[in-house]
Amino acid sequence: MTQGALPFKYESEKQGLGLTALAGLPVYLDMAQAMGLAKSIDGHLDIRRESQGWTDSQVVMSLVLLNIAGGGCVDDLNILEQDEGFRQVFLNTQWYGRRRKERRLLQRRWRKSSERAVPSPSAVFRYLEAFGLDYTPSHGAAVIPDPSPHLRGLIRVNRDVNAFKQRQRPEPVATVDMDATLIETHKAEALYCYKGFAAYQPLNAWWAEQGLVLHTEFRDGNVPAGHEQLRVFRDALASLPEGVESVRMRSDSAGYQHDLLKYCDSGEDARFGRIQFAVSCPVSKEFKRAVSEVCESDWHPVMVEKDGKQIPTRRQWAEVCFVPNELARTKTGRAYRYLATREVIEEQKCLPGMSEEKEYPFPTMIRENRRYKIFGIVTNKDADGSDVINWLYERCGASEEVHRAMKDDFAGGKLPCGGFGENAAWWWIMILALNLNALMKSLVLGASWATRKMKAIRFALIHTPGRVVKRSRQLIIRCGRNLDWLIDIRSKIKILYIP
Repeated sequence: MTQGALPFKYESEKQGLGLTALAGLPVYLDMAQAMGLAKSIDGHLDIRRESQGWTDSQVVMSLVLLNIAGGGCVDDLNILEQDEGFRQVFLNTQWYGRRRKERRLLQRRWRKSSERAVPSPSAVFRYLEAFGLDYTPSHGAAVIPDPSPHLRGLIRVNRDVNAFKQRQRPEPVATVDMDATLIETHKAEALYCYKGFAAYQPLNAWWAEQGLVLHTEFRDGNVPAGHEQLRVFRDALASLPEGVESVRMRSDSAGYQHDLLKYCDSGEDARFGRIQFAVSCPVSKEFKRAVSEVCESDWHPVMVEKDGKQIPTRRQWAEVCFVPNELARTKTGRAYRYLATREVIEEQKCLPGMSEEKEYPFPTMIRENRRYKIFGIVTNKDADGSDVINWLYERCGASEEVHRAMKDDFAGGKLPCGGFGENAAWWWIMILALNLNALMKSLVLGASWATRKMKAIRFALIHTPGRVVKRSRQLIIRCGRNLDWLIDIRSKIKILYIP
């Protein structure tokens, strides 16, 4: 009997030929080995150090590879396990570089010989339980629990990842983009966010120059993005590796916290001193009143560079004489620069059956019978207003695009359980995978792949079909395509190797 409408059949392959649909995934193992990721995990985590069974690096690296391969939940580990070729490669590489004594110790961790290459979903759930917290979500005031010691271990692992990139390509300046993202969920333990659905709301610090997530803090959905942002920013500064000499900060209106702005401008940080910033400020009634008092001659076009020339845009900017109430009440209040941008809204004719009164999702004001879209910025930079505005707008690209990648390209959008600590650990492991892929793109794949999404990398590289064979005590991956590319990738990774 035919299986379908077309003349082909599906049959089971019973010879165990080592076929794999992930022949490109082992180069990420190569990259992790070059940067010492497994050693860092075993060095900073002690969940399984004295226990039997899987080690810390085996569990975490399995979840990192699951994110890279496109898995979205813990149960997808079974799909990795069913890939016979990947199993052989992963089992073989776990022994590489270990002394005989270390190999024996690893073998003794099992009462019976383990046949799996990656942990089972039940083993991973038991592992994540070690990150659990004695914490009950509060439906009232915003509460951020202290991270567990094991979660701090993952934070230190990510610091090692950032330090590796800094050693390869030193950057003296770190532009830190602070931004929160919402993870919609149906977990019963999740709290409702400001948009009206149950969610978690991690706050992330993005290192723009290196293209890496510098730090993140997992939070309940009811915690405002600006809540305790100064503390998170200081944790991000502590994560910066050696060689960084100066720091700049950008944020949306959630970063309009006067304790954060004061900390940056007053030079309180012992390591970096005064930190330049540009932050979106709320367009309040008082701010609109100050904008309306700006003379027409003080408005200037926002310039952008194109083909080496400065070209005016439709937006205009002006300095605004504005002192918020929070600073006006104190004698020690600091005076910052407030900038405003405006853009004419081209009114369109109302369609039949629609109301004449329009509601806009952004602040507007009317001046001389023209309606403008208004945007406010506070900064302590002395640069031209147009340059400050363009610099702030740059964060709307990379740092916000990475939020989509966290939740869609990687497994950050589907949390494993209702436990807060377990979900925080899952989020941090996703960050490690995200940064590993960023290192692969910038240090190995090259500039042409820097802006490619994970979907394109999986289709072109990771999901390369191949066959794994053993010959003369060597493991060989035979590929039908991408052979020259894979060899070139491995040669570049070898240069980065840290013994």
